[in-house]
Order: sequence, then structure tokens, then C-alpha cells
Amino acid sequence: MAHILDERKGQVSVAGANVATIDCNKASLAGSVSQRACVFCGSRVVLYPIVDALHLIHGPIGCAAYTWDIRGSLSSGPELHRLSYCTDLQEKDVIFGGVKKLYEAITELIELHKPKAAFIYTTCIVGVIGDDVEQVCRTIEDEAKIPIIPVQAPGFQGSKKDGYKVACEAIFRLVGTKSKPETPAKSINILGDFNLAGELWILLDYYKRMGVHVNATITGDGRVDDIANAHNAALNVVQCSGSMNYLAKMMKDTYNIPSMRVSYFGIEDMSDALYDVARFFKDDEMMDKARELVKEEFAKLMPQLTWYKERLTGKKAAIYVGGAFKAISLVKALRLIGVETVIVGSQTGTEEDYDLIKKLCNEGTIILDDSNPVELSHFVKEKKADIFIGGVKERPIAHKIGLGFCDHNHERKEPLAGYEGMINFAKEIYATAMSPVWKFTK
Repeated sequence: MAHILDERKGQVSVAGANVATIDCNKASLAGSVSQRACVFCGSRVVLYPIVDALHLIHGPIGCAAYTWDIRGSLSSGPELHRLSYCTDLQEKDVIFGGVKKLYEAITELIELHKPKAAFIYTTCIVGVIGDDVEQVCRTIEDEAKIPIIPVQAPGFQGSKKDGYKVACEAIFRLVGTKSKPETPAKSINILGDFNLAGELWILLDYYKRMGVHVNATITGDGRVDDIANAHNAALNVVQCSGSMNYLAKMMKDTYNIPSMRVSYFGIEDMSDALYDVARFFKDDEMMDKARELVKEEFAKLMPQLTWYKERLTGKKAAIYVGGAFKAISLVKALRLIGVETVIVGSQTGTEEDYDLIKKLCNEGTIILDDSNPVELSHFVKEKKADIFIGGVKERPIAHKIGLGFCDHNHERKEPLAGYEGMINFAKEIYATAMSPVWKFTK
């Protein structure tokens, strides 16, 4: 275990062999080159999919380049979110301040695009020089008569998870500012789905078939007016709990809206997500429609999944993703197609998440919190994984080792949620793990 830093040994566990609770919710260890991103990045990826808002980064151009188009979030209408604007602070601005530059940038962009709202992101440089971004936002809000929301996210003040909280606070400033009197009684908000590759539209179809009205989607294909009306929903359905639990809690405390945690990945969790909503509304007709929907989708899925399972049984997978709840769903989905999970890790998991992962996985499965490239590379080779499932930062690790990679994070182009997504997932795992190219690698 020499490849594990002494200070990190409590954040590495083995299913079946280590009864101790894994350490988590800790700051990344200095020098370990964590796979986590910064506070600014965390706030940016959550807010980015609000498609009719202006997104302006107050800081150096590198921060804007790093997070531009980082989500593969699709829009059914406006695409203002895909234009990444930045004040491009230079050395002179650092010395004399960038407030004037920020004011001019916001007013010019509002005149140009007529957005419904604007999110102004602060970065490390602004945190150091102390520009009064709040005051600039208040001034322009009075002039432009639209919400101008500062997102105080200097990257050095924590990790990506802290950025999620900052983003939730920014979103909450919109919630409750507008009401649509026609909002149906059986309405839900979907929190934490970012419409990667159009996944949200698959989910909207399912809920429509059940007779459930989706009031606001936060933030995939999100609209400022819908978020402003989010307080009128009867239930918050939280998909990415790491990024959206804080918002759900604030809405519960302020507007008494209950929430439930769901996952839309894999057949089992997708079905439970539909049934749980029907149970919440205590609607027999809605439950009957949900059962019929699941039955129809199962009938289409199972013959195809059986074909993949026959060919993939015995293959091994390593998982390292942002949220542990997603990892749990992936373990279940891989088991459906005969693939054993030998490594499971996440950037933002909780003790509850990791305890559930231990129970789900076979004895000997390595469980990691906030890992780094050295650890991941070592464990992937030690466990002889055939495929690595992760995000943009894990791809180079897999490629350097000569291992098949499946992108299950921001940038993917194929929907992997829902029943349709389960087939896409099985196809991708099969095409990657069974590719003849691996006979040419070590």
C-alpha cells in the first residue's frame, strides 16, 4: 500500500474486509493531485444549463476556458448558456481593481442579449483583490430590472462540493420570485439532472405518461421563470444529491416542499424513481400507469440485455465518478449485464453512500473517496479491470494504462439515463470492453 499517502489511508476501504467507516467529507490532501475540481468549477457546472440566463465570469480567461461548454447540456430553446463570457482580468486590473470593467461588461451583454437573468461568477483573483461584485450586481439590477446574481466562488475556498452549495444559494435567490397560478397540484421539480445528451427529455416523457406535471427542471434545460416558480411544486425529486440536496433542504425549510432522492441510471433505480413519485401522490391511477410503463420498457429491454450479459459476463469494471449515488446505480447496472465492479470511488460521497456501496459490492472491491491518479492507476492495474467508467479527468488515466474508457460524466453525447439509456450503456460497455484493439496493448 506504499502508493497510498499515510494521511489518506482512512479514505480507502475494501468491501467485506474493513468494517470501519470510510473517511469522507474531508478537504483534499495538499500535494495529492485530487481528481476534484475547484469551488468555481462546481458552481459553474450546476448553473451552466440555465439556458436563458447570461453567464459572466469575473476573472482571468483561463477560468472561462476551463469551464466553457463543460456540460453536454442540451436546450429545447435558447442557447445563451453556451456563450461563455469573461472580463479577462489582466495585471493592471489586479493592481487597480476590475469593478469598472465588470460593470461595463455586464451592461454591454445585457443590452446585446436581453437575458432573463445574469449570473456573475467570481474567481480566485477576485477573492484576493476584493472587488465588490455584490455592489455592482445590485446597481445593475436596479438599472436593468432583471435578477443579477453574484456567485461568490473563488476556487481556493474549498472543493467542487463547496461550489455546489454556492450554486444552490444563487438558485435560491430566484426561487419564489414569481408565481404561475396555473401550476397543477401534482407537480414536481426535477433537481440535479443536467440534460446531458438530452436525458431530461426522456424523463419528461416518462412522467408525462404517468400524469405527473414537471414544474421546473433545475438546472437541465432550465428557465429562469420556471425556477422562480419552483416554490409552487408539491415535491422535489433530487437526482444528483451531491449538488442539489442543499437546495432541496432550503426549499423544505422555507416553502415546506418535501424531497426524495432518486437515480435515473439502471432499470431498478429508474423504476423505483417512477414508483416513488406515484406513492408520494397516493394516486392509484398514476401508479397503474407507472407499472404499465415499466412493463412496456422491460419487455423491450430484457432480450437485448440478455444478449449483452452472455458476452460480458466475467468482465471487470472500475468506477470513479463525482457523486457516490451515481456510482451505486452504476454498480447495479453493470451487474445486470454480467460485469463485476472491482473498484468504486467518488469525489463527494457520504458515509451513508459508502456503507451502501460496501453492501452492494463483492468482497474485495476497493472503495475510494477523493482519490488521485497514482492511486487509481495502481488499483486499476492491481484488480485487472477491463474498463474504466469515469469523467474527463479519468480518461487520460485509462488511456495511459491501455484500458477501455466509458465517459459517464459531463461531456458525453449519448443519453445513459432511463430505460433507453440502459441500452446505450450496455452497448458502450460492450463496444469498449470487447474491442479487438486491446490485443495490441500490454
